[in-house]
Amino acid sequence: MNNTKRTPDYLFESSWEVCNKVGGIYTVLSTKAYTLQQIFKDKVIFIGPDIWKATAAADFKEDDQLFADWKQYAGQHDGLQVKVGRWKVPGEPPVILVDYQSFFKDKDAIYYAMWADFKVDSMKAYGDYDESCMFAYAVGKVIESFYHFYRLENKQVAAHFNEWMLGMGELYVRKHVPAIATLFTTHATSIGRSIAGNNKALYAYMDGYNGDQMAHELNMEAKHSIEKQAAHYADCFTTVSDITAIECRQLLDKAPDIVTPNGFEPNFVPEGDAYKQKRAEARKTLINVAEKLLGTTISPDALLISTSGRYEYRNKGIDVFIEAMNRVRTSGRLQREAIAFIMVPAWVREPRADLKTALEKDYHTTEPMQMPFCTHWLNQMQDDRILNYILQVGLTNSHLNKLKIIFVPCYLDGKDGIFNKPYYDLLIGMDVTVYPSYYEPWGYTPLESIAFGIPTITTNLAGFGMWALKHVSGTDICEGVVVVKRDDFNYFEVADAIVNSILTLAEDGRSVRAKAITERCFALAKEAEWSKFIEYYRDAFAIALANSKKRNS
Repeated sequence: MNNTKRTPDYLFESSWEVCNKVGGIYTVLSTKAYTLQQIFKDKVIFIGPDIWKATAAADFKEDDQLFADWKQYAGQHDGLQVKVGRWKVPGEPPVILVDYQSFFKDKDAIYYAMWADFKVDSMKAYGDYDESCMFAYAVGKVIESFYHFYRLENKQVAAHFNEWMLGMGELYVRKHVPAIATLFTTHATSIGRSIAGNNKALYAYMDGYNGDQMAHELNMEAKHSIEKQAAHYADCFTTVSDITAIECRQLLDKAPDIVTPNGFEPNFVPEGDAYKQKRAEARKTLINVAEKLLGTTISPDALLISTSGRYEYRNKGIDVFIEAMNRVRTSGRLQREAIAFIMVPAWVREPRADLKTALEKDYHTTEPMQMPFCTHWLNQMQDDRILNYILQVGLTNSHLNKLKIIFVPCYLDGKDGIFNKPYYDLLIGMDVTVYPSYYEPWGYTPLESIAFGIPTITTNLAGFGMWALKHVSGTDICEGVVVVKRDDFNYFEVADAIVNSILTLAEDGRSVRAKAITERCFALAKEAEWSKFIEYYRDAFAIALANSKKRNS
């Protein structure tokens, strides 16, 4: 099909994570932005929340000239308070940040209209529901205002809404600007994540779950309702992996129209000498922090292992990671010193003053610091599940142990007070990453890992893992990706599989092999670049435009 027939003239893309680095959707959109800009040339407009008020988002550059006439009109006639500028990521697409606070006074009327028009049940809303929905409603108003001001009635226009948080935006546009083709993507169903997070067996009993019933049982009615109705009313409903497509069909009673996997942009990864320099700097920083915390000298050739992501203890497999690292330690087969890093943001209080001072003054001690597992102090450390499990399995970080484990419980934004490097500038120094997820609709972390040339271990319950199995056997770390078979009940088998891969990497005679593994990682990552995956979105646009035309005729 001709690409021009598959692509709208204008595209609005909205998410709570536009210019707001919270989780994986930020990575999806910020990396996809470059490719979308190549296609749309400033006619792709991202819309995010203005949660900074008088200050500015770190990666937002305000531009008083961009859409200046509309901005003035929207403020005076539509009551919309917006900031307009560009997202400071490759491609620098136009961005509108909207203040949604003024809509809270109309919340009840908005919820009533959503019930009357689309049967969205907001009666049992709590937590972040209200804030998300008021933002989504504001996004709908922004799109409506922009569309009419610039007289786009004779253009093909599409609006893409990400996650349940933007569901009301999609439904508002569906009613008030019906000519716009709507797309809705669920990156993870709210009820599926809740089932998994409540320690219920999601996969073994998937065929028996009813989404509405489980939403009632788990007190998730409001979020489930908006997500389900947004999926059913969208001109094109998408999700990010085959495994989540099964979840959508069962729990939302709606199969996706198309699966749109998440890609990555290679311009985030340094090349040549810059890559070598960044990797050397990362390893030096990681080992230096470990030496100061542990009070011992660590070999420059130590095997550096990491896991990262949101603090979802079971869903992300953090528990399995700790179990596996302890089994590596006690295996008696580890031929190389190893440091395992858990880079998972928690309820952090502050960077450790003792560690910070030791780093600043370059102290060298022969004794480990108090609690030599953690780089930052936490609030309510005694209740932290990661620290408690580290202690429970018997990890001590003694200099007698070849493997030590370190919890990095902060956002690695370059200003954490200890490492002071962003996440990618530390990831590049690792030798292997491990993401033994139980619930992972896509899995950006393992994709980021191979994009930076670092071999990774994931599972078949991650969307990325299922995709990788189309390219690798999944059993050999030398291929760049190991995909461990995981189900509801084989926790310890997963840990043993991780151990075997780690020990394989730690063997002697590794330098030539390590270079070959890195090259395989880069080659596999090329298959997941946005330049290739964007074709799934072209198909999604075509579906949305066709269904919108049919609906409006």
